[in-house]
This record gives sequence, C-alpha cells and structure tokens, in this order.
Amino acid sequence: MGLFMRLVLCCCWIVPLVPENTTMSDSRANESAIENEKRVAENISCRRKIVYIWDMDETLILLKSLLDGTYAEAFSGVKDVRRGIDIGKLWEKYILDVCDDYFFYEQIESYNEPVIDALSPYDDGIDLSDYDFSQDNIGPPKDDLNKRKLAYRHRVIAQKYKQGLHSILDQKKIELCNDLYEMTDSYTDRWLSSARALLQHCSGNKESTTVDDTEFQCINVLVTAGSLIPSLVKCLLFRIDSLITYENVYSAWDVGKLRCFTWIKERFSGPDVQFCVIGDGWEECEAAEFLRWPFVKIDPKPDGLHRFPGLTQVTIGHYLSVAYGRSDAEAGDQGTSTTSTVTQTKLL
Repeated sequence: MGLFMRLVLCCCWIVPLVPENTTMSDSRANESAIENEKRVAENISCRRKIVYIWDMDETLILLKSLLDGTYAEAFSGVKDVRRGIDIGKLWEKYILDVCDDYFFYEQIESYNEPVIDALSPYDDGIDLSDYDFSQDNIGPPKDDLNKRKLAYRHRVIAQKYKQGLHSILDQKKIELCNDLYEMTDSYTDRWLSSARALLQHCSGNKESTTVDDTEFQCINVLVTAGSLIPSLVKCLLFRIDSLITYENVYSAWDVGKLRCFTWIKERFSGPDVQFCVIGDGWEECEAAEFLRWPFVKIDPKPDGLHRFPGLTQVTIGHYLSVAYGRSDAEAGDQGTSTTSTVTQTKLL
C-alpha cells in the first residue's frame, strides 16, 4: 500500500470540531500513556514553557505536493513538474523501504497508535537482543498477547529513532539519502533546510533561557495526520529527529488532531504554558481555534504569506504576543523581538 493512502487529505470545507471520547487501543493503555507524559512534563524544572506544535507534510517537509505536482504547478512554468514528481516518488520509496526493512511496518501497518509509548503497560521489559520478531506470529486479534508483541516492536523503534539514522543504514544508503535531501532542498528553494533552521531556533540553543528572572523552556511537538511509524521515519530521513524526540511525535490518523492537542495540553498543563500551532491544514486550524491557541498557516505557493524560506521566529512571536500578551522584551529573548505591533486579534 502506498504511503499516501495513509495520509488524511485536507478538505476545502470546515466542519465543527468538538472533543470526542476517542481513545487509544483501550482506556488502560491510553490513561497510562497520558500519566507517563504528565510525569515527564512534571520533571521539567522551568517555570514557563512555549510549546510549538508542528504539522509535518506541507509544513516542515514537502512531499504530497511534490507527488501530485501541485507544488511545481503553482510556479506557473518556472518549476519542472515532472522532476518534482520524480523527487517525491524517490522519497516515497525511501520512506517505505526504511519502514519495512527496519521498523516492522509490514507486520504492524494495521496497528497504528497515537504515540510510541501507548502500549508500554503491556511491555514486560524482557531483553530483546535475541528475540526473533519474524517468528512470534503477531496478528489479530489485538488481545493482550499481541499488544505485548506490538509493545516490543515499539520499544525497538523508539531505540532506533533515538540512536539516529546512522545506526540502521549503511554509508551508501546514508549518502543516497543525503543526495536526495540536497536535491529536494535545491528544487524547493531551501524549503527543507529553512524549515529545519526555524525548528532549531524554536527549540532554543540551551535547555532554558531567562528573561527578567523568568525561565522559558521551548518544546517542539509534532502532530501529523499520517500514521505513526512512517511519520517517525520521515523525521529521521528529513533530519528533524534531533529536534523532535520520539515522545513528542503524535499520530492523529485514528484520533484526530483535536484529541492529540488535548493530550498535549494536559501533558504540559500549567498557568505559564503558551502554545502555538504551525501547519497548513483546516483540521489543525480548527483544533487550535477551539483551544484558543494561535495558529500560523503555512502556504507553499510562491506568494504565500507564510512559507519557507520566509517564516521566522519574529512572525511566530507576533502570534504569541497577540494571544498571550507577551511583552517585546520577553519575545526578544526567544528571537521574536519587534518594534511593530500586531493589531490583528483573530489569528486564523
């Protein structure tokens, strides 16, 4: 099955979003994952946090618009449409190959979870160094036994993600991936490297910064419409795995973005937490509006208001200032200082 059969297509109409009682595989796994995330958040010592919530496709990376030709077509003949499609197909092949060869995707494609630790309560912690994943007959029904087998795979996937692409691919494959990345970056006028640079700026150069005796921690979270395993592989191949930890990758494939945003809000709950959503789709826009979070809409078209290169932390700071009333002095330490005032109060 092609990767993009698993992506939620963006619709051109808006539907109301309300919280639903959607859960993970079962309520016990869901609650355990959320409680684990809360404990992680409580260990962060900073008094104030800025949580940047990113979409992936057509935001941090370009892939769907390369595959269907819409990215190049928007340039009215300046870009070679066929070349863009070929680049997209190469990415699709690389992503699926890594998913299948190293991330058990052929075995677990039908078992999507919102986060990699969702089934950790079923993991008994056994040593997996000699475990034969090809012989444990994982499959339906999704009972406790098969959830344990799935949890084992998720543990290995998390370890591989943390170790990085060099731990799973040989030098020749790494070079091929690097060549494709540079080719894509050149074709898209540095979209990939510019998006990565902004992601890096938003993560901050230090674990925390201090302004007027107030500490801020900047956190990058990814919420993607795609299924979880291909999304983790994309992070690795598109060089953003060092900026977004595997715990901070959420798949909205089954549960929707509003549910993911709600989990993130609970995870980083507190009076001094600020959230900002950056994406291109209606679903994250509506979810952000429901939670009264600022939303920065990405538009890949050449004349788009917010795109890469172009979007900076200064612009994101405008949206945060309007939503949360941060002073220019506070915004300045995060790279968002500006002498102008944002008068627009509706951020969508």
